[in-house]
Amino acid sequence: MSCDQTLTETPIPFLFDGDEKAGLTIALAHGAGAPMDSPFMNEMAGALAAGGLRVARFEFPYMAKRRVDGKKRGPDRAAVLLPFLGEVVRQLGGPENLILGGKSMGGRMASMVADDLGVAGLVCLGYPFHPPGKPENLRTEHLASLVTPALICHGTRDPFGKPDEIAGYNLSKTIGLHWVEDGEHDFKPRKSSGRTQNQNIIEAAGAISDFARKLT
Repeated sequence: MSCDQTLTETPIPFLFDGDEKAGLTIALAHGAGAPMDSPFMNEMAGALAAGGLRVARFEFPYMAKRRVDGKKRGPDRAAVLLPFLGEVVRQLGGPENLILGGKSMGGRMASMVADDLGVAGLVCLGYPFHPPGKPENLRTEHLASLVTPALICHGTRDPFGKPDEIAGYNLSKTIGLHWVEDGEHDFKPRKSSGRTQNQNIIEAAGAISDFARKLT
């Protein structure tokens, strides 16, 4: 789908973290059901900023409406979400120094336009390879030909794609994987693992920082 169309000229209310003079900015979209300032997004943005990245969080139109009227609504169609990402990139000053990414659905949408937009990199936090319990309904076709350097941070217990399933997918060689140990879709581990969600988020942010340094 082309991203030449701009959805709106209205300034997007970004939520920034980190040094505004950082060499790279990561534009981070939320998942389908939680806003840009959910506990997960807050912790991840803080960890990424601590690692030297500037983080620009934003909300898709349906989530921005929920913030105004408090009414829960499902995600916009891809025909709305994808052009909106193009507007995000435009308002942040262009793609050259920008990593585009997001949580779950946000990361999936970013992966669908990363090549067209020409961003420096792509980061997906818990990629929804398939709906839980439906491994036959894959969302990976475009990932086979992805050109943009990418990093997927994915929990080893994520029901949207288990490690043994992902090992058999046809993924582009530009895609790297950071396995979040014992992590669910939100990177939360079992108490019996001896790990914490915060520890997993910090380690994922470290992997993203390492990935970003290789882009510069």
